[in-house]
Amino acid sequence: MSEPASPVSFADLGLPDILLKSLKQVGYEAPSPIQAATIPALLQGKDMLGQAQTGTGKTAAFALPILANLTPGAKKPAALVLCPTRELAIQVAEAFQTYARGIDKFHVLPLYGGQDMRGQLRQLQRGVDVVVGTPGRLQDHLNRKSLDLSALRTVVLDEADEMLRMGFIDDVENILSHAPDEAQTVLFSATLPERIKKIAGKFLNKPEHVKIAASSSTVDAIDQQYWLLNNNQKLDALTRLLDVTEFDGVIIFTRTRGTTVELAEKISARGYACSPINGDMSQSNREQTISRLKKGKIDILVATDVAARGLDVDRITLVVNYDIPYDSEAYIHRIGRTGRAGREGKAVLFITKREQRLLRAIEKSTGKKIAPVRLPSAKEISEQRVERFKQEVKATLAEPASPLLAAVAEQLCEETGATPQLLAVSLIAMLQKDQPLEVAEAPLQRQAPALSDSARAPMAEYKSKNDSRSKNRNESKSKNESKRKPADKPVGSSKTEGAAESDNEGGPLTMETYRIEVGRQHDANAGNIVGAIANELDIDSQYIGRIELNDDHSTVDLPEGMPPELLEAFGKIRVKSRPLAASLVGKSNESHKPKSQNRADKSAKKPGKTKRATGKKFSTGKADKPARKPAKPKE
Repeated sequence: MSEPASPVSFADLGLPDILLKSLKQVGYEAPSPIQAATIPALLQGKDMLGQAQTGTGKTAAFALPILANLTPGAKKPAALVLCPTRELAIQVAEAFQTYARGIDKFHVLPLYGGQDMRGQLRQLQRGVDVVVGTPGRLQDHLNRKSLDLSALRTVVLDEADEMLRMGFIDDVENILSHAPDEAQTVLFSATLPERIKKIAGKFLNKPEHVKIAASSSTVDAIDQQYWLLNNNQKLDALTRLLDVTEFDGVIIFTRTRGTTVELAEKISARGYACSPINGDMSQSNREQTISRLKKGKIDILVATDVAARGLDVDRITLVVNYDIPYDSEAYIHRIGRTGRAGREGKAVLFITKREQRLLRAIEKSTGKKIAPVRLPSAKEISEQRVERFKQEVKATLAEPASPLLAAVAEQLCEETGATPQLLAVSLIAMLQKDQPLEVAEAPLQRQAPALSDSARAPMAEYKSKNDSRSKNRNESKSKNESKRKPADKPVGSSKTEGAAESDNEGGPLTMETYRIEVGRQHDANAGNIVGAIANELDIDSQYIGRIELNDDHSTVDLPEGMPPELLEAFGKIRVKSRPLAASLVGKSNESHKPKSQNRADKSAKKPGKTKRATGKKFSTGKADKPARKPAKPKE
């Protein structure tokens, strides 16, 4: 077990030049601890058991060695990465594509539920080098025999404990059993419950064990907030933040060196004194920039993590994480640049919908919840700009007036016939330039959807189960299930049944049963339903209870008191191209169904149009109309 210090650069890890060039283009400056500890061993083909939290840079840790040892253009995949959610699968696939930008004929394919199966089949037939997928969809392809794992050289199991918690571990074991015995196997997990240890013992051959401890310290004096945005909203959001926030000095953190220069130019164009600082700058230039910040010649610094190491400037009152860091410790170091010398500080984190998992990892690491905040309104921005302008004018009025300027003002009034007040209004309009005092009420581009605090409350009040309780629950469940006839076992219950048990510190979790409009005849399974609800609504899978599949619909147990806005969101979620449209069993809940579903329900109530289930298919027609005789076959 080891945790070495990070080397100076990625070149020290033994990566080929083509990958080093890609990393430089992306702007990555130095490897994280998990990357430094694992990449050399993975390049040698060793199996790996890595313990690290989400957000520590695990993706590059396994992706870079895979790419370094890859011969692209093969018909069958050479590497397989298993991920618990489709968001993570997409992120990992995008990371592979980014790192492999200089590799010709490289193809990576994400496989996850909710995506058109036909498109996935076509791409698999063409040939891919790396497959990144969720257990349910990978199992579907194995059942179809459309995914051939016989040529695998590397298998990666990312966030194994998360898959165990979500109930996918049986699928994971089955998928791993299809890989060649000689394939390199890599397993990453934040914790090592007993089931994960057994999998490691079964599938890993003399693995290297690397553990990266996450820091749990944070600065209590810092007011931490996050804004949920789309990527194309960040610059506008940053402008609004600077407009409404009183600050002395600001540091804005980005992931790459290129972004520091580009963003600093855009901020300067908006009238702020701003400079970039990054690893491409010489040490003397960095020192000069920091000196200017200390002396108040600039107010805003746009920096990378490496360039800001050891930065100690007392006047920093605001830190903006323009890009969320992959490493929780990097976040702690970033926000530690403010709130110094006993002063209060503020830290704002910009995140996209896909990055909410990184936010939760940071909260877990720091032991402190980060509060969501809304974007300031146009009215608030206008008020702040007007107040700042008035202060500047008052400060100018306090200084002695130049006789020449006074003469020019009198001449303008005489030549134009304008009153002094009208002249002042014209001069104010000239001074606004690119930053008008009055901001239009046009909304900031469509904001990424987020559940309100009230929608999250039913979930938040139940604490996560620790490993020992989960183990006891699973053992108890196994005993009960062994007494049950196989035919009586409801589909999906093995994944979520334990969520309703009373091993939470907050007391038993009361569940209610909801009907959703997808079932067996739509080719749906419990994994599709769990994945859709957990991923789309960001509901922790431990709060998704028993799932029973019927022909035309299914039922799912959810915590009692689900807020209406959360139920309405079910109508926007699709499984097998059908909206779920959740309704509480035993209650009329049509308001939570999509309009098309309501119309279908109404038409079904008309006389002679009643739908009735006949096996796995529906037939409609009048009750007194005899069934049509089958046509005689032609000779």
